Amino acid sequence: MTTMNARLRPWLFHGTMGILAALWLLPLALVVVTSLRTFDDLAASGLASLPGGLTIGPYQQALSAGEWRAIGNSLLITVPVVVATLALASMAAYGLARHRIPFRKTLLLLMLAGNLLPAQLLLIPVVKLTERFGLFDTRIGMIVVLTAVGLGFYTFVLHGFMRSIPQEITQAAKIDGATVFGVYLRIVLPLTKPALAALGSLAFTWTFNDLLWAITLLRDETKLPVTPAILGMQGQYFSSWNVIAAATVLAAIPTVVVFLRFQRYFISGLLIGSSK
Repeated sequence: MTTMNARLRPWLFHGTMGILAALWLLPLALVVVTSLRTFDDLAASGLASLPGGLTIGPYQQALSAGEWRAIGNSLLITVPVVVATLALASMAAYGLARHRIPFRKTLLLLMLAGNLLPAQLLLIPVVKLTERFGLFDTRIGMIVVLTAVGLGFYTFVLHGFMRSIPQEITQAAKIDGATVFGVYLRIVLPLTKPALAALGSLAFTWTFNDLLWAITLLRDETKLPVTPAILGMQGQYFSSWNVIAAATVLAAIPTVVVFLRFQRYFISGLLIGSSK
């Protein structure tokens, strides 16, 4: 009986995981299939029916409706945000983790507490500030705001990684004549590469898919990133769910590419410290 149970457990586990994976992939498959169906097919049979035929026409319509421009706007905002956030957060985390800064624990708690505030509470003050500094309805304003919003969280996470680096490594570098910035650049940053890659993947996904700050700070349609641009399609193509689905699939490609590119670092970053 025990031997039979031992043989059944792997089958039960893999069967259960297979069912859960299928349920998770079903909505994604529905979106992809919908993006390849014609408007007449959807209107006649409905979203839940089997497709009568497949076509790339919805993708052509989505691109002609400005999808390329929206994806370009998202990249123009996302890439600087990720670079600036990781650079500033890594320097702040290095200072807080490796140097005796007064009230450093208080500073970390304030950074963490700032991320616990609902974004809705910050909308009006941020809009007023961007208007006063001439950054409202500009990509620079979006970059500054999104960098500031995520900076506290990334600093808090990187602080934990940098504290786990043995002191002997940085002390040996200082004895050899390395400056403070040299230790940060040549010793600490390479050792925190898995953490930076993991946070970079998350930052890219969160920033690229941002909707709240985009519809709050941007008014010019030519500057809108991809998420509010897709939202706007529901007014222009209210019944054309195939075009909206095609735009959604196109918008997901950059984030999927980034995750697959940094998947190895992402997983290793999550596993750091698990063996301790």
